Amino acid sequence: MKLTAWATIASLLMYIWVFAKAGQARGKYKVAAPSAEGPIEFLTAQRVQANTVEQLILFLPLLWLCCVFLNDMIAASLGGFWVVGRVLYALGYYETPSKRSLGFGISSLAAVALLGCTIFGLIFH
Repeated sequence: MKLTAWATIASLLMYIWVFAKAGQARGKYKVAAPSAEGPIEFLTAQRVQANTVEQLILFLPLLWLCCVFLNDMIAASLGGFWVVGRVLYALGYYETPSKRSLGFGISSLAAVALLGCTIFGLIFH
């Protein structure tokens, strides 16, 4: 469970990073809360943050279910791939939205693998 805990911490640190980037963009482009409209640079940072929250809701339960019902090392490894994918997603999206696909694909594959491993673990545990 310790490795999965580290993967959880990594995912939360990644979220803090994208959250901070969205906050910085709000200040830099003078978009007062609660407004969600502004220049494309602000909208991009806000979209990365929102999409990351949406993905965390799926990722965190799968990560821990995989750890409990299959294996800590497998869960943590897939969790690490998910975090790397999300970082690549964010960096690509910050550059231009068309460059987000690689990171999105990596994190999506990691999430699907976590789901598959969890189901496998539930059946054969």
